[in-house]
Amino acid sequence: MTDELRDQLPIDLNMVDYVGAYMFPDNSRRRIPGVIYCASAVVLLATWFATKDSTVLLNDGLLIGGGVLGVVGVFSVSSGWRMTVDEKEALVLATASVGFAVGHASAQQVWRGFRSRPTWRIFCYDAQEPPIQRGLVLIDAIDGRVIESLIQDNPEVPLGL
Repeated sequence: MTDELRDQLPIDLNMVDYVGAYMFPDNSRRRIPGVIYCASAVVLLATWFATKDSTVLLNDGLLIGGGVLGVVGVFSVSSGWRMTVDEKEALVLATASVGFAVGHASAQQVWRGFRSRPTWRIFCYDAQEPPIQRGLVLIDAIDGRVIESLIQDNPEVPLGL
């Protein structure tokens, strides 16, 4: 069948077909569905309050659904942090934190805490060949502070090199 429905990534998240500098999506986009959830919760709760004793077709499910949507909406709005540090700035901060010249490195965005605060996880090796040291640095993507830094000898390099 050629008309098969297939799941696919949104255009702004698909790196395979993208040409040029990639801009990582900002977490503040979480606020949009959060506002929609909160508005839906208000409609459901208002409907429940207006009709709670007058009809059998609308029941306490409106109250429960409105409460759940309200909680999820408030969480989505409160966890919609605006990122001010991109992966390039995080790499510069990580290089300063590890104390050695960085050769190969990779950046990954992760979230920490109950409100899903965005954090850059930078894994880097020193510039020597083969690399003698490696480091893992966590950098807050909102204010740019170094949360944690771990530096160790590279266990993949034989002793004596």
